[in-house]
Amino acid sequence: MKVTVLIPGVLRTATDGASQVDVDVPEPATLGAALDVLANTYPSLDRRLRDERSTLRRYVNFYVNGEECRRLSGPATPLPADAEIQILPSVAGG
Repeated sequence: MKVTVLIPGVLRTATDGASQVDVDVPEPATLGAALDVLANTYPSLDRRLRDERSTLRRYVNFYVNGEECRRLSGPATPLPADAEIQILPSVAGG
């Protein structure tokens, strides 16, 4: 199943400048499965999104069709056909 991943500007160096990436996710299609496929193509991006145990980094927010995944099922969040995943790293300042 094909899904679209929107890449924020700060992470585009890891995707060769691409602002969005289409990935084919195997069934059962989940956020975690989509990130696994993305990691095979862009390993340096995966290190920015997940830790060594493949846990979502707490300072990166993931939205599936506009819904924040941590309020859903985290990496187990099911993906409907043609889902859009948006990645938003947290911004801190002081």
